[in-house]
Amino acid sequence: MPATTHSTNSPYHPSILATGATGNLGREIVGRLRSHGARVRCLARAQTSPQPGVEWVVGDLTAPGTVREALVGIDAVFLIWPLLDSAAARDLIAELTTAGPRVVYLSSSAVDDEAARQSDPIVQVHADMEALLHDAGLRPVVLRSDTLASNARGWVQQIRAGDVVSGPETARTAVIDERDVADAAVAVLLAHHDQLDYDPHVLTGPEVLGRADQIALLGAALRRDLRFQVLPADLARSRMLADGRPGPLVDALIAASGRRPDCHRVTDHVERLTGHPAGTFARWAIDHAAEFN
Repeated sequence: MPATTHSTNSPYHPSILATGATGNLGREIVGRLRSHGARVRCLARAQTSPQPGVEWVVGDLTAPGTVREALVGIDAVFLIWPLLDSAAARDLIAELTTAGPRVVYLSSSAVDDEAARQSDPIVQVHADMEALLHDAGLRPVVLRSDTLASNARGWVQQIRAGDVVSGPETARTAVIDERDVADAAVAVLLAHHDQLDYDPHVLTGPEVLGRADQIALLGAALRRDLRFQVLPADLARSRMLADGRPGPLVDALIAASGRRPDCHRVTDHVERLTGHPAGTFARWAIDHAAEFN
């Protein structure tokens, strides 16, 4: 079980590389690291507005030279690996092995340690990356996150246009506020080595929700009667492609929607790592309601 590591009042101020720094979760992590006095470097495909105390390396995780540059002087890496590309993953692992930082890897709560193959391509990518990190001797701290509440931002345009949100049905899971994942990641990144637990930390919200439940909670926050409409896989695929999403990612998402089973697991690992319980999706919806108007 995860150890309690929520104290971040220590004078330890590591130099941390954040990947995915411009995404919903990455922005939360960078802000928290800076508030704790950590030295932060961000690897991103494009730099956003300058932030005090944040260094940017513009590049891509699939470019070994860029990764090598970004890792110079780094003590710990928060790693998000979003690609279905095993060759690129091995190149990245080689750079991490040479540099030797602590690696905190954002994985999926759907990973099944007993399964020979995972339920869908996206979960398989996470399981493969976990294995690569371990096999390379990097001894990563793995955060297996459930569905992020911030994924609901993908419904903004539909909600602004009407009261029906349509998409493929997905598994019911314990949706988690990305702010709680950020708190957990920062607690691990800033912990001393003797405070770390290397068993996977499974991060969930406090209740299991389907898409229809999330839409209803968003409607309550917006004081509107919103509802969810399930789309057949072929129609959902064509709409996602029309929105500009890459074909391999769309195929993986459609496969996940059809194969991933419901998961009713709820853990207290957020509280163990951060000292506070995980927040509800209802709270997230209230806090972010203005984004959907």
